[in-house]
Amino acid sequence: MAERLVAVANADGLHARPAALFVKAVTEAGIAVTIGKAGAAGGADARSILAVLALDVRHGDQVVLRADGDGADDALDRLAALLADANV
Repeated sequence: MAERLVAVANADGLHARPAALFVKAVTEAGIAVTIGKAGAAGGADARSILAVLALDVRHGDQVVLRADGDGADDALDRLAALLADANV
């Protein structure tokens, strides 16, 4: 299982527009991805806008992205870069 730890750079965290862009990118990746706050148990389906918003991820929070299967490493690299971009 591939995993990435990334700090959310957007000043608004994963709310509204940034969350929608993230969920769209996950969906386009074509693999199941989970997202959760670092240190918290479990994770949410990153393809669900409601699940992502419910995490209440704020600026500077660290999140863990996990995926399994072909292309998981590349997909997580792209998603981690998206979350690390303050302009998203």
